[in-house]
Amino acid sequence: MQHITPEEAHAAEDSILLDVREPTELEQARIDGALHIPLGELVARLDEVPRDRPVHVICHVGGRSAQAAQFLEGQGVEVANIEGGIVAWYRAGLPVVLGDET
Repeated sequence: MQHITPEEAHAAEDSILLDVREPTELEQARIDGALHIPLGELVARLDEVPRDRPVHVICHVGGRSAQAAQFLEGQGVEVANIEGGIVAWYRAGLPVVLGDET
């Protein structure tokens, strides 16, 4: 499975950011434009994952996104796990919507 840093994922121009966290986690922090499919729903919603461009998967710190990336890779999706999750994304100073910000 491929891994990518938050900075590399943010700089990628033709990719999809897939957030596999739970809806309650999104209420705390989210990334605008990310596709949200909770890990527990990924198998049932697989057809929503684009296959025409790379998919970069993110969760809180990287564990669930690694599971999702491994599954997607087995389905033939070009995928990479974002190292450190949204925690590393935030610490890198990349754009995050916190709480109820719009």
